[in-house]
Amino acid sequence: MSGNDVILSMQNLTMKFGGLVAVNDFSMDIHKGELVGLIGPNGAGKTTIFNMITGHYTPTSGKIIFEGRDITGLPPHKVALLGISRTFQNIRLCRTMSALDNVLISFHPHVKNPFFGAIVPIFGYFRVEREMRRRGMELLERLGLEKWAKEPAGSLPYGLQRRLEIARALATEPRLLLLDEPAAGMNPAEAADLMDFIRGIRQEFGLTIFLIEHVMQVVMGICPRIRVIDFGVSIAEGTPEEIKSNPKVIEAYLGEEELGA
Repeated sequence: MSGNDVILSMQNLTMKFGGLVAVNDFSMDIHKGELVGLIGPNGAGKTTIFNMITGHYTPTSGKIIFEGRDITGLPPHKVALLGISRTFQNIRLCRTMSALDNVLISFHPHVKNPFFGAIVPIFGYFRVEREMRRRGMELLERLGLEKWAKEPAGSLPYGLQRRLEIARALATEPRLLLLDEPAAGMNPAEAADLMDFIRGIRQEFGLTIFLIEHVMQVVMGICPRIRVIDFGVSIAEGTPEEIKSNPKVIEAYLGEEELGA
């Protein structure tokens, strides 16, 4: 890969909270179309890195470059409009709203109402709403969720709620998708289905995916490249096989069993 296809460049990122250094001098480039994993023990700084990328935290020092543009410190809504979307460790669906309405929420920031529609809603509002619902159903169909479109999100099985959260992230039409522990709470069969799902959306939507995951079955099974951090510092990078056999990684995870070796 060449430097020309770098979609995200994290340069010497440091994040301090008072006297605590959560991330220390973290640098990494992600190339267009990659599916890259980020792993490390609890408290290693993984989600802090995601929060810096998406504007929830402003780095104490360092830069974040997305598609050649410095986005360091931009607020989350501007980062999302530029083409970065994410999911969270804890599912953040609107549980009482339908699956379709959860997706429609993500369309709104991208909708440009016609000028006259903004003044006299009847000219544009209903047309825009119909188009949004059409696009929402189309997205649910592409992800195999259409038959649950009218169901309250909170009533869906856990694995489907995870998929719906990813669907909501895809509704913002990202080029870079950040997945924060998407397999959390899943059994092995659900995790295997999720792996196929992530592979599928990467190909169908032409995405670059940056993935945090504790379930080694998932990260080792779908990520050709994995970065490992511990106490906010990078300790290894490589293929799944290289990571499994790295002594520093084994030590950080307190044994080979954790890595599925």
